Amino acid sequence: MSSRRGVQLPTDTSDWQLIFRTARLVVSLPVYAALAFVGSLLGLSVFVLSQNIQFVQDVVVGGGLPLEARIAVLVGLYPVVGSAFTPVTSGFLLLTAGLFGINAAMLTYHIREHRLGLREGSGSIAGVFLGTLGAGCAACGSAILAGVLSLFGATGLLTVLPLDGLEFSILAFGALLLSIYWLADGMRGGEVAGCPVEIG
Repeated sequence: MSSRRGVQLPTDTSDWQLIFRTARLVVSLPVYAALAFVGSLLGLSVFVLSQNIQFVQDVVVGGGLPLEARIAVLVGLYPVVGSAFTPVTSGFLLLTAGLFGINAAMLTYHIREHRLGLREGSGSIAGVFLGTLGAGCAACGSAILAGVLSLFGATGLLTVLPLDGLEFSILAFGALLLSIYWLADGMRGGEVAGCPVEIG
């Protein structure tokens, strides 16, 4: 089990069981299941549309296409439907969007049910924010990192990224997973949907 001092990380099977059990209990409540679903769709939309802002403005919003064609073009931008993403990138985007929605539902549950303020929930809000920044676009993440590295004259380091920028999606996935763990850990000793969250 993880240490109770400092930053806690999920290190053994009981930590992972806590994550899955707490998330399952929260999304078993209809309101929070709906929130997780809407959050996942919103997260996926932010990730996908942030990569195509100019295209969406020019073709979908401001173009002269009929409404049906605009909708078809818009739907074609999404992973699995369109061809803009590789299967691996599509998988990471969908998983990250799912974690985004679960994190939002758990954060909302935790704040509402335990009457927490922004300060207590700030770690999870940071996880949602980092997930949004990193998961949307490997190219955007590379561009941001290039800007930071250029301050130190190290932009050539981006050429050694073995996954062509997918590393940023992996980092976002990890940030959201940690955020969910920290939320679940903060709910220990309480009840969700009438079931106790293990103190263990």
